[in-house]
Amino acid sequence: MGSNSSRIGDLPKNEYLKKLSGTESVSENDPFWNQLLSFSFPAPTSSTELKLLEEATISVCRSLVENNPRTGNLGALIKVFLSRTKELKLSAECQNHIFIWQTHNALFIICCLLKVFICEMSEEELQLHFTYEEKSPGNYSSDSEDLLEELLCCLMQLITDIPLLDITYEISVEAISTMVVFLSCQLFHKEVLRQSISHKYLMRGPCLPYTSKLVKTLLYNFIRQEKPPPPGAHVFPQQSDGGGLLYGLASGVATGLWTVFTLGGVGSKAAASPELSSPLANQSLLLLLVLANLTDASDVPNPYRQAIMSFKNTQDSSPFPSSIPHAFQINFNSLYTALCEQQTSDQATLLLYTLLHQNSNIRTYMLARTDMENLVLPILEILYHVEERNSHHVYMALIILLILTEDDGFNRSIHEVILKNITWYSERVLTEISLGSLLILVVIRTVQYNMTRTRDKYLHTNCLAALANMSAQFRSLHQYAAQRIISYTCRHLRRYVYVLDKLYFPHSHCSTLQHCFSTLSDNGEELLSLTCSHILRSYASSLFSLLSKKHNKVLEQATQSLRGSLSSNDVPLPDYAQDLNVIEEVIRMMLEIINSCLTNSLHHNPNLVYALLYKRDLFEQFRTHPSFQDIMQNIDLVITFFSSRLLQAGAELSVERVLEIIKQGVVALPKDRLKLI
Repeated sequence: MGSNSSRIGDLPKNEYLKKLSGTESVSENDPFWNQLLSFSFPAPTSSTELKLLEEATISVCRSLVENNPRTGNLGALIKVFLSRTKELKLSAECQNHIFIWQTHNALFIICCLLKVFICEMSEEELQLHFTYEEKSPGNYSSDSEDLLEELLCCLMQLITDIPLLDITYEISVEAISTMVVFLSCQLFHKEVLRQSISHKYLMRGPCLPYTSKLVKTLLYNFIRQEKPPPPGAHVFPQQSDGGGLLYGLASGVATGLWTVFTLGGVGSKAAASPELSSPLANQSLLLLLVLANLTDASDVPNPYRQAIMSFKNTQDSSPFPSSIPHAFQINFNSLYTALCEQQTSDQATLLLYTLLHQNSNIRTYMLARTDMENLVLPILEILYHVEERNSHHVYMALIILLILTEDDGFNRSIHEVILKNITWYSERVLTEISLGSLLILVVIRTVQYNMTRTRDKYLHTNCLAALANMSAQFRSLHQYAAQRIISYTCRHLRRYVYVLDKLYFPHSHCSTLQHCFSTLSDNGEELLSLTCSHILRSYASSLFSLLSKKHNKVLEQATQSLRGSLSSNDVPLPDYAQDLNVIEEVIRMMLEIINSCLTNSLHHNPNLVYALLYKRDLFEQFRTHPSFQDIMQNIDLVITFFSSRLLQAGAELSVERVLEIIKQGVVALPKDRLKLI
């Protein structure tokens, strides 16, 4: 390093770095620091280059780890940085590029060293390196400066107080990134930390008063999505569109932290890394999420989570309760717009989930919006492209839908929003469809993908729970959405028959049924031949007559097999037998969804009745099935009632005529005949 540009390959031999990490103490007033900090550095643009940087500097860092307890050079570097930040605001106002450049470089070196120190040593050892104080002979005072606490307070002040200008953009990004690196201590502990240095410094003492101001600043950084200044806007070279070397370091750390505090652990796929238009917004979001997900200390709740849970809209003039600490106000409209626009990143989806789940003010505001499609469509697109997303992004999107569908007003309003030409939905051309019907299509597609590929019970249960939340408010379902609800149920009814056939009659009808079900694709029911349907109808009655004797025993054995608790005398069930519980659960939930719609909004959904009548042969087979008999009563009643009206109308009826008969029949069907279950 020094006044000339540095390359990664030159770092181990760099004389200034050798002096910093050597055995000689360097005073904070030594001119050496000006020489050390006058460097420009071409930033790595890939993980490979970042690894090369760490490998090139590891000998220097380890030398500093060994010598710093005697030299205190790390402390001297931090003091140089702290003294410079006191003049940073004035330097920004005076456009002192050189001063800001050197201060930025000091922070860059500190963060690189901090990352290595955190990886290489315990928290106790780390604190010792930051509390070094040179003592003269005969001085046995135990008092020492806690430079780590001073550094964190200084970073908070820098983030919240320094105006965001072209010449301060990079140092603002680096300050936020340094805090992310500091909070990475949890990555190196298997147990959840409740007494870490993060808790010691960030939840108590001089850092605590900055809580609400820091959270507010980070949120506004996310909202504004400020792009980095163009090349030539400052003296030190533009390091990269990604926001500098330190951005790369902190992003790597944040990726690890992400897997610690998000659902699902490590995703099934690595998250895509799209080009970031705003490194400041991205790093602010990462730091905000890490702070919000810090565990409570043993005696103090997480103040950053408290701030996120309680902030209000700038248009809300009601006073904050005295019991709510760290409260502040922010523009909800701007926040809502930013959240809608940024859902392509899993970090933004986690922020949306966090706010909906923990901040009742935000949740109430969003549910009252008249343009909910701006928020819901990006969430549906995440679920639609489930193959391309990592698991925790999909989970978060699903839980957001689950939260939203708990509100009856939301469930009604989404059927009133009409969308045109949904280009990303490729299974079928949707020239016009309600937001509610589109939501149903996407959720069913997600369940179907899960049942055939990932087989994650958590995922399909929550998808079906979202549909169940909506079912009583289904309105004017698109014919394709109604068809998918019924056909997906039929698909599992057929699969159910097949599994029972394999369990009870392994040598009977096997080849015929296996051939039938081998014709089922992801859109299965459309490809099932009339021959297969006939076989199922004739076969189901004989099969179901034996269910009462064997069904519960097989289910119990399947459950034991799943739990690994079969005795040594039990014969293990084949793989498909273990699907029985899952299939039955899916069937029952789908039947409950259909039943809820018929009971609460039959007159609003002629297309659903039409689809039900079209598949009535399969539903009639399950009329007396012991597992579904209770839930089938209303469905059987609707099928019987409307089938008789169609018979009275004669044969060769057009689709339009059938729908007309259904609409007339809805008025004639006594509502008290449908039982609430």
